[in-house]
Formats: sequence, structure tokens, C-alpha cells
Amino acid sequence: MNLSTKPSRHPSAKPASKSNRQVNAAAIPSSSAQLVCAGAVFLAALLLFSWTLAPTVTLTDSGELVVVAQGLGVAHPPGFPLWVILAHLASLVPLGNVAVRINFSSALFAALASAILTLVVAELMITAAYLPARKGGAQQRKRAVDSGIDRLLVFAPALGAGLLMAFSRTLWSYATIAEVYTLNTLLILIVFFLMVRWRRRIIADRREKRGPVTIHDSWLYAAAAVFGFALGVHHVTVGLILPALAVVVYRTEGLRFFTSRRLVYAALISLAAMVAVYAYLPFAASRSPLINWGNPRSLQEIWWHITGRQYRVFFSFSPTMMGAQFIEFCRMLLREFGPAWLPLPLVLAFAGFATAYRQDRTTFWFLLFIVIANLAYDLSYEIAEDKDAYYLPVFISIAIGAGLGIRWLIELTAVKSISLGTSYGVAAIAVLVTSATAFAGNWPFNNRRHYFIAHDYVENLLSGVQPNGLLLTQDWQVASPMFYAQQIEQRRRDVKVVDVNLLRRSWYFDYLRRTYPDLIERSREKIEMFVEDLKAWERDPAEFKSNALLTQKISTAFLEMIQSIVTNESAVGPVYMTRDLLLPDTTNGAVTQWLTQSYQLVPHGLVFNLTRDSRFHDSPDVQLETRGLADGSVRFEKDDVVNLKILPGYTSMLINRGRYLAAFNQDWRAIIAFKEALILDPNLAAAREGLAESTAKLPSP
Repeated sequence: MNLSTKPSRHPSAKPASKSNRQVNAAAIPSSSAQLVCAGAVFLAALLLFSWTLAPTVTLTDSGELVVVAQGLGVAHPPGFPLWVILAHLASLVPLGNVAVRINFSSALFAALASAILTLVVAELMITAAYLPARKGGAQQRKRAVDSGIDRLLVFAPALGAGLLMAFSRTLWSYATIAEVYTLNTLLILIVFFLMVRWRRRIIADRREKRGPVTIHDSWLYAAAAVFGFALGVHHVTVGLILPALAVVVYRTEGLRFFTSRRLVYAALISLAAMVAVYAYLPFAASRSPLINWGNPRSLQEIWWHITGRQYRVFFSFSPTMMGAQFIEFCRMLLREFGPAWLPLPLVLAFAGFATAYRQDRTTFWFLLFIVIANLAYDLSYEIAEDKDAYYLPVFISIAIGAGLGIRWLIELTAVKSISLGTSYGVAAIAVLVTSATAFAGNWPFNNRRHYFIAHDYVENLLSGVQPNGLLLTQDWQVASPMFYAQQIEQRRRDVKVVDVNLLRRSWYFDYLRRTYPDLIERSREKIEMFVEDLKAWERDPAEFKSNALLTQKISTAFLEMIQSIVTNESAVGPVYMTRDLLLPDTTNGAVTQWLTQSYQLVPHGLVFNLTRDSRFHDSPDVQLETRGLADGSVRFEKDDVVNLKILPGYTSMLINRGRYLAAFNQDWRAIIAFKEALILDPNLAAAREGLAESTAKLPSP
């Protein structure tokens, strides 16, 4: 046998005797027992995820994704076609609102992912029984078999790892909302399971000197097919597991596999599965759905969409940026499986990695390459609000490592203890403590049972807009849930919501044309002039980047289009904008400058009303619904989008309202606004200053 195909072992280890191998093989738990173990994890996870499920739409991409899934449209790059198809089927289930149906599909995928991870760890534990023992391992293994804990060495690590993954911060958080990442995690773990099962079958046959290993290639080809389908969800994180899979193949079959037809067959199967899934994009685009992001009909447009060309600007190999990203990753890792001050699962994972290095080098390199490949990409990519999801493969690797650590703990106890009950006790404690640590640490942040943040935010925004008003925004936390509110729940269809950033995408004008045809018609001339330049830019951005005249031309056309839309819509209804358009932004700086110079910004609830004159414009005091925002029913980390964007959206507009009222001597009403801001955030210096100034202006009692 080629040395590269032999399972790794400690240099001083002696081959296990034939009798020992037979004993261990006979002691392997049955497939039905493994399924029972995985089933228990699945039920526990599904019950937890269902109980903590968000009752409606949430922030970031969820609003857009629900609308896309319900209408079989095209989502933002890379399109996530497999997720869209499955989520569409979930949207047809007559259970609750559309958002809840798709939220539950995320819970189902996450529960299945936790169960499959349980099977992955069980396979790795079973494979360990076939490997040559390291020094002192024969006595340890004999003691394990003689004492009857061989099944414990499989079930306890598998259960511990499965529950740890279910209770982890990131997977649990995405299991309660409409997002693509739980399906992505499930498919990655199915690939892992099929590959480690393939490896285990080959190793077992070699140990027992049975027939050719190629009889087990059905597992390999099934993994290739699932890998291809998985590329139709979030292909970046899926593609990054390839080095780890190559390690498993190389350590199992050697270099000869990579020069064989088996590799070609596997590659073709993956390619066929991927093409079949991505064929959805041009099919969906041809139907002109409501959200048809990128309108991917031609081969070039499909390629642009799949490769996410618009996101390339977020790549950077700056040491400063990568260092900051790494520090942020470490902070996420410390809280992933429980409180940062109690990193017990991480300690077990470290022990598990060390044990794998000594006992099963293939598993060690497999897990390590998952981490290395994932971090190599993620640290060079400036990810937005869902950055934690990109690290899910790393968290999977660590959860598996923690399972290996539980096995190490049990083996250590089995060698030093004369009591079978002690080993069972240690196993139970290890599983319960690690899972309880993760559960207790993450429950306050992942319980979205009363999560109405996005729903209330949209409702509060719309309450400040008069009938037939135009609302300009560049905040995705406004635009995305607004898609759901207007298109699925049919709320305030009279309000014309325009995302200024999306106006830089030609497909968005098709959406506006279908949703607000009168708006497009009133500014048709300026819109058509800009869209013509925009399509030229989309075809060749480099030409515009290298040509100052073209850049100036398209920038001027963009500003003139905005001016035309605002001017024409103000003739038929009021015009509003969200506070984010006032934030420093080089992209829309010219728009912000024109708006602030041409109009007085009058606070109306959470929006500004644009008025031509500078006199006082009264507006009724808005009763804001802020369930879960600051009442303690839902907790948020400092880097959560709620703390970064939503809460400042409320407090800053309340402060702006207080200042506006104070400027026109409406001090009693200004005090109310300042106090409302302080209720949401007691540490706001601007609100305290405004409150003090307005209070001082009141006449003495």
C-alpha cells in the first residue's frame, strides 16, 4: 500500500492485533443507534428554534429574501437559487404569516444541520476504532472495551458536539429568521458526513482485507452532488471547504485518486448539480418577477451575478484591515459557545484538536484546513452585518473539535478509574456542561420570540409620512423590511419608498416602474438619461473609472434625476427622507448637499419632511412603538445592527425633533422628545444637554 494512503499514527505505535480489531469492530454502534442519537439532537434543536422563532420579518436581508422567495424572484448576488426554491415551498404552508413560514424553514434546516453534525462526529469516533493505537493506546482501548464504554466513546462526543452546535450563537441566531445560512450549513455538513462515511468504509475494508475500495464511491459521488447543490446557496463558504475535502481524499486514497477517472466523475457530478441549480436564475429573470436583482438573463449577466461583481470593492489585503478583522473574529469566537469568561467548549476543542493530531492525523488536518481556508478569505473581505455567518465553517470545525475533546476526557477517565459509573458520569457532565454553557450564554441574545424590531421600525417610519408621500432612504435596514411591509403585508402602498443606493442598479428601475409607475412617468426624461449611462457603466465600470469625463457625466445625470424626482413628487405629495442621508457619505454626498441647501428638514417622527420655506411647520407628536428595543425583552450585542443603526435612528430623530421644537420655543414638547430619547438610551449627552436647555427656558413655577 502506498504510504500516503495509510491512516496516520504515532511513530512508536504498534499495529493492533487482529483480535483487537475484531473486538472493536464488533463493538461499533449500529446505524440505527446513531440515528437515534442524531434524532434526539434534531428534536431538541427544533423545539428550541421553534420556541425562539421570530414572529415576523427581521432586519438586514430578511425582508428582501422573503419577498424574493414568495414571488420566485432573484435575490441579491449570488442569488441563492436553491434557498429561494425551498423557501418558496415553505411560504406555501398555511401556517402563520409568510415571514414566519420562511423563518421556520430556517429552524428546520438548522435542526437538521445539528443532527448531521452529530452523525459526522459519530463517524469520526467509529473510524478511530479502526485506526492503529498510539503508544499506550492498546491498553486504553482494551480497558474501554472490557469496561463497556466503547459506545459511550461514540455517543457522548456526538451528542455533545451536536447540542453545542445547536446552542451556538451564530447557527441559533440564523435559525430564527429568514436567511440562507442554515441551509448552507446543513449542506456543508451533509458533504462532511458523506465524505467521512466514505473514508470509514474504506478504512474498515482495508483493516479486514475485504474487496476494492471503489465499491464505496457512491458515498463520494453523493457528496459531490450535494457539494454542487450547495454551491447554489452561498457558494463562497461552500467553496472554501474544498481544501479540507482534498485532505480527506488524499489521506485516504493518496495521489493516485487525483489522476484517476474518479476525480473526473466527481467533478462532473458537482458541475451538473451546480448548473442545474443556477439555471433557475435566467428562468426566474425571464418571468420579470417583482425583485429581479441584476436581471441575469445573458451568460455575462448570470456570471456577474453569481460571482458577486458588485462586492469586489470590499476586498482588501491591508494588514491593518485584516488585523482588525482578526480581532473581531476572536471576539466573536469567545462568545460563540457561551460567555467569553467561560470558554469551556473552546478548551475542549483545543484538547480535541491535540488528540486528533496524535491519534487521527487525517481528522486533524481536515478540521485545520476548514479553519485556515475560511479565515484566509474572511479576513480579507470587509463583510457587512452578517459577517458572523461567514465564519460558520470555522464554528463547525470547533464544535467537532469539542466532541473530540469530550472523547479525550472520557478516555482519560477510563484509564485512571476503576468504576464504569465514573466514566458515564464524566461523559454526562461534559455533555451537559458544554451544552448548558452555550445555551445559557446565548439564550438572551437568540430568543426572538418577541422580536418586532423591524416591524415596528417600518410602522413608525410610515406613521410620520402623509398619504401619497415620497420617502428617500439609503438605509438597507429601512428598504429591506419595507419590501416585506408593502409587497407582502400590503401596508401603506401609497407611500413611494425609494432606496437611493439601489438607484445605481438598473434592475431597480424595473421594480419602481411596476410599483410606482406614476413616479417613473413624471420624471421619465431624466430617469432614461441616467439609466442609459448606468447600463454603460454596468457593462464596463473600468472605462468610467479611467475616464473623468464619463464619471462626471454619470454623476451629473444621477443628481439631476434625484432633483427631478423630488421636485416632481413634491407637486403631488409631501417628500421625506431618513436620517441616514445626512450621515457622511462620499457616494451620495452631492445629493445630501442639494437636499440640505434646497429644503428645510422638519422632523416628522422618524423621518424628515422636506419643506421649501423656513417657517415653523407643526407636526403631531408621534407615539412610537418600540417593543424589544429598550425594554429588556430582547438583548443585543454592541455590534448588533440594532445598536449600530436602529437605536440611533430612534434617538437621533427624537433629539432632532427636540431641537427643532426648542428653536421655535416649543420647549414643553421639546422636553418630551428629549426624555423619550433618554428612555431609549440614558447615556445620550446631546439629549441631556437639550433637556437641560429647554428646562431652563421654562418660566419658574
